[in-house]
Amino acid sequence: MDITDIATPDFVEVDADKRLGKIRAIFERENPRGIVVTEDGDYVGVIGEKQLVRSRMEDDTKASVVMKSAPRVDRHEDVREVARMLVEGDVKVAPVFEGEKLYGIVASDAILEAVIDSLDAISVDDIYTEDVVSVGEKSHVGQAINKLREHGISRLPVVDEDSGKLAGIVTTHDLVEFVVRDDSRQGRGDRRGDLDRMLDLPVYDLMSSPVVTTTPAESVDEAVERMFENDISGLVVTADDQLIQGIVTKTDVLRALTFTEEESMDVQITNVSLLETLSRQEIVESITTVVDKYQQMQVFHAHVRFHEHKEKLRGTPLIQCQIRLRTSHGQVAGSGEGYGAEHAFHVALDKLERNVLELKGLNADEKYRGQLIRKLGEL
Repeated sequence: MDITDIATPDFVEVDADKRLGKIRAIFERENPRGIVVTEDGDYVGVIGEKQLVRSRMEDDTKASVVMKSAPRVDRHEDVREVARMLVEGDVKVAPVFEGEKLYGIVASDAILEAVIDSLDAISVDDIYTEDVVSVGEKSHVGQAINKLREHGISRLPVVDEDSGKLAGIVTTHDLVEFVVRDDSRQGRGDRRGDLDRMLDLPVYDLMSSPVVTTTPAESVDEAVERMFENDISGLVVTADDQLIQGIVTKTDVLRALTFTEEESMDVQITNVSLLETLSRQEIVESITTVVDKYQQMQVFHAHVRFHEHKEKLRGTPLIQCQIRLRTSHGQVAGSGEGYGAEHAFHVALDKLERNVLELKGLNADEKYRGQLIRKLGEL
């Protein structure tokens, strides 16, 4: 299946010097699927609606400051390859070309809508992330913001600090909406000290509750349908006792579309632009070496994610690296930080190796994935 019928010419093209005030007006007036940014007629980036909504930049800020670089996609490209490109580029929309001519855009939601009927063979248990970052409902808003920035994530489950059960959820959108609403309410006067008071508020005051959830046993098509119905990008995975087991997002579903039956390990890298001196081949070989130390473990998929912090050392940014493997023995992960992607990757790799070795000798049933692979292979 290719994206010929998924790509849409419903987009707006703006110059890189266009001001955000005018771009926001375009979204309100025309409600396009996305905005393509050009410079001297050449494509340079994209701006998504949620990306714009979450930005608190002034209206006179140029589009080039907010835009994200997204890979060019051929209109007849395979849907699974496009899913991989969106995930690795950490974007929700990409420009679609016919030859050298810009045709339109393709959005991640459009892909999911097109393939949703083929996702009934996958359960949430196959794709969700177990390593969850959460926050207590009595924690301050400032602490929640720091966690979102530190881990490069967009949502935090909120837990009851007495029972440990799920109490709510707070997202980057909630935080931006709260700050903007408060800013509007208080006017344009001197607001020094107001931000500090907002950061000291408990997360309980901002969180959404009840939370839209799913279970490991639910099929992915049902989970995605619930995301669309509630206009959200992720669900908290819970057990019957409301204890948090993980998170599943639309990005996790897109990543599942890239699973293959090839003998070589399927490795996906998010934010590949941060690699610099490190090559994809070196990453694959390093992970393979670690995995081979426990040969009874079969790896179905590996995801390596890089996240850049603002901190720098002699011009080199502090990078967080997360390596997550989906294996016949469940999920195995390792994370670490370092200055530069190569340093961060090797710190995370060392942690992954320790976690893999801990699994040695454990008995686990290998999950049968043939149905999943065959179903996705029909796309």
